[in-house]
Amino acid sequence: SSRLSQAVGVELPLSTLFARPVLADLAASIVEVLSRSGPQDLPSIAAVSRHEPLVLSFAQQRLWFLAQLNEGSTNYHIPLTLRLRGMLDRSAWQRSLDRLFARHEALRSVFVAPQGKPQVEVLPPDAGLLVLEHDLRHRPDAEAALLDLCHEEERTPYDLARGPLIRGRLVRMSDEEHVFLLTQHHIVSDGWSMGVLVRELSQLYRAFEAGQDDPLPPLAIQYPDYAAWQRQWLSGERLQKQAQYWRNALSGMARLVLPTDHARPAQQSFAGATVPIVIDADLTRELKRLSRQHGTTLFMTVLAAWAAVLSRLSGQDDLAIGVPSANRGRREVEELIGFFVNTLALRLDLSGEPSVSELLERTRRTALAAQEHQDLPFEQVVEIVQPPRALDHTPLLQVMLAWENSAVGTLDVPGLSVEAAGEGIDQVKFDLELSLGEHGEEIAGTLGYATALFDQATIERQRGYLLALLRAMAADAGQPVGRIDILPAEERSYLLEELNRTAAPYPSERCIHELFEAQVQKTPEAVALICEDERLSYGELNARANRLAHHLIALGVKLGDRIATVLDRSAALVVAQLAILKAGGVYVPIDRALPSARQEWLMADCVARLALYGNDPVEATIPALAIEPLIVGMGCSSDPGLALSA
Repeated sequence: SSRLSQAVGVELPLSTLFARPVLADLAASIVEVLSRSGPQDLPSIAAVSRHEPLVLSFAQQRLWFLAQLNEGSTNYHIPLTLRLRGMLDRSAWQRSLDRLFARHEALRSVFVAPQGKPQVEVLPPDAGLLVLEHDLRHRPDAEAALLDLCHEEERTPYDLARGPLIRGRLVRMSDEEHVFLLTQHHIVSDGWSMGVLVRELSQLYRAFEAGQDDPLPPLAIQYPDYAAWQRQWLSGERLQKQAQYWRNALSGMARLVLPTDHARPAQQSFAGATVPIVIDADLTRELKRLSRQHGTTLFMTVLAAWAAVLSRLSGQDDLAIGVPSANRGRREVEELIGFFVNTLALRLDLSGEPSVSELLERTRRTALAAQEHQDLPFEQVVEIVQPPRALDHTPLLQVMLAWENSAVGTLDVPGLSVEAAGEGIDQVKFDLELSLGEHGEEIAGTLGYATALFDQATIERQRGYLLALLRAMAADAGQPVGRIDILPAEERSYLLEELNRTAAPYPSERCIHELFEAQVQKTPEAVALICEDERLSYGELNARANRLAHHLIALGVKLGDRIATVLDRSAALVVAQLAILKAGGVYVPIDRALPSARQEWLMADCVARLALYGNDPVEATIPALAIEPLIVGMGCSSDPGLALSA
């Protein structure tokens, strides 16, 4: 979309590309726009003076602020581990890294705040990239020592004011095997940048190893130029338009609350783990077919399914999923290393029992609208929406879906076999992070989760729900999403049968009031009953029941006598029931809301010897005997006593 807009001189919304998939129709739309307004001079990114303080981009400003709050944190490190097999030319390798460091000002940026306001300073290009070397060739525990070095690298924080914010380690495992560890701070790099770095490292090493000069063309602009342009471009009417979109799109949305295995800690923990997820080739082909039929991308289709799973888990039909956006809408920045990525909060609507096709259409509209307003940084969106803030979760978003279109790629160098190694840092920034992408004929990736909240078995079940939902969506796009069965047979059996096997041995030789008295002996101070503002311990409840039981016995209650209780649901009702049982009687509950004639008929039908009333006894054929002095205060505030009729 960005390249097309710049080529034809028209800002073309992404929705237009989706609405006009046929090239002839798209060309007609471009001609129509040109006929109305003519070619547009899209603002270019120009180099700014290096003699003035350099500004941070909006994204850098957010990370700088978070770094001040969490000094020494490693949450925003980007690791890369490569295992190199073959004869490595270490001199050419170091020279390639030094050239990359000199080529990209983002990698040489440090962030200082001389008067409390952050600004960028750029280290000199000849400073070189520091690479620590470790020789483990003759150590029998070489792999264990390598793991220790990886952990040490992960735990080493950056000083944003001193830098450099990229560092490397070259570990020599044997004469023909090395492991290269490269770590960058997110404030100077992102996922797309890793692809640029690996590609340029391949080109530089190939040239330097062959004794050739730097083959890379010079860069017309650098990241600090983009940061200055961004602040100028995203202002005025354009800023207001984007701000209004996000204000309308996210206003009034409740936080997504998922069931967790553990209570949420008072302060968010970033410790995480992942489980692998693979969508096989057959299902991938079916999902592509489904996407073509409904005008969605694979990403949109998976997003719709993930939203449906989250809706089932949370019981919410209005939820937001965070989606990383490369945010490289300008041709000039495609070859730059830097922190461009933005986060879009996509609000998905699953209300009204939509069918699969309806949900796909809703998701498509939401994703396209968000993409057209992706320039506003996420931190500013949060400020506009003003969601409730807390230390135990991130604002606005709890779940992410990353579609990996900008894979790191392969380091293609002569004489070396290169493969990615290591699993990176076990950290997450959200409750759940689903990361997927196309790998050959399959869709594969990971489902990351906060280990403070979830167990691995729970996440594996969620993975199964997603796969089951995707299979059902591909099979029938007309069925309601909310009625798709996503539970495997064994889990359904466990939930409906095993968990309902509640049979337990019961001491049938003992009566209820005797079991209650046994509990009184065990925990007399424990709370037994709460009614509105009144709380009774086991000891207090038992004492009140005993007092009434003695009075009932004094009135002549014998074993098996029926005693009616015409009481509201209250503490007094519980006291009365226990007292009747203690006295040997049988309680007959009668609803106080019934007409008095109906109450009288029920008492006569059950041959009630006595009737216990509340404060306002009805007129009955049985004379009323007031016993309030005995049990005053037993009831709730609206029913402080009982009246006894005999």
